[in-house]
Amino acid sequence: MQLIRAWIKRILPNSQAISLTILLAVGFVIIMTLGNRLAPVFAAAVIAYLLDSLVSFGERRKMPRLGMVVIVFILFLCFVLFILVALLPLLYQQTAQFMLQLPSMVNRGQELVMKLPEQYPTFITEAQIYEVMAVIRRELFAYAQSMLTYSYSSLVGFFTVIVYLVLVPMLVFFFLKDKTRIIDWISQYLPRERHLPTQVWREVDVQIGNYIRGKFFEIIIVLVVSYITFSLLGINYALLLSVLIGLSVLIPYVGATLVTFPVMFVAYFQWGLNESFYYLLLAYTIIQMLDGVLLVPLLFSEAVNLHPVAIIVAVLFFGGVWGFWGVFFAIPLATLVKAVLTAWPRTVGQQDEDGLAA
Repeated sequence: MQLIRAWIKRILPNSQAISLTILLAVGFVIIMTLGNRLAPVFAAAVIAYLLDSLVSFGERRKMPRLGMVVIVFILFLCFVLFILVALLPLLYQQTAQFMLQLPSMVNRGQELVMKLPEQYPTFITEAQIYEVMAVIRRELFAYAQSMLTYSYSSLVGFFTVIVYLVLVPMLVFFFLKDKTRIIDWISQYLPRERHLPTQVWREVDVQIGNYIRGKFFEIIIVLVVSYITFSLLGINYALLLSVLIGLSVLIPYVGATLVTFPVMFVAYFQWGLNESFYYLLLAYTIIQMLDGVLLVPLLFSEAVNLHPVAIIVAVLFFGGVWGFWGVFFAIPLATLVKAVLTAWPRTVGQQDEDGLAA
């Protein structure tokens, strides 16, 4: 209790610590209470934050900001249009084909698994095999029903997508164009003494910006390389598997392991255990090794420096709170927590020394 009282007595008179605490609390409350309603605004703010580095790059080369904003915004629209027109239809087609062929794959898998009791009668029985296959079929049937139900209730989701496609680009443009005005307007409502929040933001800004931009390029590179490799090897659902591999980099240490199963599953039921299967397995292993040994150090040399345990805990915690977006932003949020913990005692100590010196 004495330690807690001493810590409270040390922190409470510190206006910097109070300001940082209030800002973090207000930000957390806004995200938790208004996250769904203001999702387009948050999405546009994140996109504008990432694109602003390109605008700043042009400004450093003496180009007018408005001109760079227009150029970057057009490139952004072209990228979105490419995804909507070229990528999504093909991805949807391959996903539909995979779902249609999934029952036949399960039947072939059952025939293969039914041979196990003959080979290992002491470890597994036919009754256990039938029970497992019944559970798998029941889950697949439930999933198919949910997909059918979603198809009937997808009208609202369609209009939501339309709203996002209109609002988010518009907000991105204005966030880029009026960045200074928006920051000045927000600064009016922040405490004047905000050295500690500014210090935390500077550290988080550098690390989060590097991380998100590096992760974006890592996804694109891994996806493209996987798609080219799978297409040359002739595996079915090359784009679908490549997208899964690309997105798997969002979950450190776990994503690569999870996505290995569908890759091997599709390859086995297409070719069996022949040379093509082993060639694909070798190519997939090389892609994962190059990603971990070459690409990650190259893209994230100046990014976050967190212990693997901290990364896994952050993925589990923030993923449980905010789902997919929690997983995506788990490392940036962990970086924010680390920056606060790092800056807080150092700043307080410096202020105490400054006070004694004065």
